[in-house]
Amino acid sequence: MCACKMSCLSTTFLAAVFFSAQAFGKTVTGLFKTEVARQHKGQFITKFMYQGDDGLLVCQLDNPSLAAEKESRLLLYPNVDEIWDNLSCSERLTSAHFTISLSQEEHNQTIPQQSSPTVWHALYADRYTCQDGTVIPSHGDLTFTVLLFNADSAGNPLEHFSAEEAGLHTFYFLLLLAYFVASCIYIKPLYQALKKGGPMHTALKVLTSSMALQGCSALCNYIHMARYSRDGIGIPLMGSLAQLWAMAAQVSMLYTLLSLCVSWSLSRGRKHQSRPLQWEQSPASTAVAVCGVVVQGVLLLWEHYSVSESQHNSCQSLAGILLIVLRVMLAILLASVLYQIISTERSTLKRDFYLCFAKGCFLWFLCHPVLVLTSVIFNEHQREKVVTIGVFLCQSISMVILYQLFLSRSLYWEVSSLSSVSLPLTMSRNNQRGRY
Repeated sequence: MCACKMSCLSTTFLAAVFFSAQAFGKTVTGLFKTEVARQHKGQFITKFMYQGDDGLLVCQLDNPSLAAEKESRLLLYPNVDEIWDNLSCSERLTSAHFTISLSQEEHNQTIPQQSSPTVWHALYADRYTCQDGTVIPSHGDLTFTVLLFNADSAGNPLEHFSAEEAGLHTFYFLLLLAYFVASCIYIKPLYQALKKGGPMHTALKVLTSSMALQGCSALCNYIHMARYSRDGIGIPLMGSLAQLWAMAAQVSMLYTLLSLCVSWSLSRGRKHQSRPLQWEQSPASTAVAVCGVVVQGVLLLWEHYSVSESQHNSCQSLAGILLIVLRVMLAILLASVLYQIISTERSTLKRDFYLCFAKGCFLWFLCHPVLVLTSVIFNEHQREKVVTIGVFLCQSISMVILYQLFLSRSLYWEVSSLSSVSLPLTMSRNNQRGRY
């Protein structure tokens, strides 16, 4: 009951924060501001990773006469490095690979063939950008729309996905298909297990909630990217909801795993052998789980708001690094708790139960740090996809391992002292009905 309340409160809090979040798209609309361009040596508009050939940038203006009067131009830079920040204003503007003079309602710029996926940055500048002593006339700002395209499978520049995003749409579709097939197969026995109750009833409910939240996250991501592929904007609300559900799943799973480990260690200390492997709520186990949930929730929110469009992945932020450290520390904590339990356990079957549970825990917590480390061997445009797809798959496999463990009739019946009548997914009564 406490776990369900914790999950509901976490979801409500995260929803209130996330609905104010902004999402970046590859159809960018806004204002070209002379003041901002002067302050930052050029106004940053967006970035896009082009790959192959037939890349295209389209810039549309609502007031081309004003743009011509300001001598407005759009500057394109490939592979901006750290030295670029130390350039003077004039050096930065003259170092642009392409300069698009904005004097018409629409400008098309073809990007040359890329030998490898390359990040291109777009900046705005005008005649007043590098003239610090000049008074800026009281002209209005320019409203613009910038569309960025990669070539699709037919070679036409119609693909809004940047190189580091290509393929994620297909991945979420296949993942949803796998979720649908699995739910059709296992929804009935799972419902029967939850209806019967049993010693791990609470853990199964929270585990099911986490799996449902993961599925909702995948569905929202798919809907957002399906729309994004057509207009380059997508549905930002769906993108925010996808992150919300993913974070809620992380929070509920962390609460479940910590509560189980701590409650098992405390129950062994009290020598409660009549109800082994239960989720026994206690002030100590609840406090540890709640503290872990709060810390992870804060870091997840911090990571979400600290990652800007100029960063390729969340691990470049301090919050992302701290989140990885937290997961490693939690894995070490769970390993120490489970080691103490296993080292003093005499029953081989119970040790196997705890070892299988440990595999699910370690896979859940360590998949992200390990994938981040291994992603460095991949190309830049592949790293984010490797981490995103790998974490989703590994955490889904972890949930399957825990499901199999908690619902396993033979092993769980052996390690539990309860009657088989009260166990989930027992086959004894069904076999008896079949015989008689």
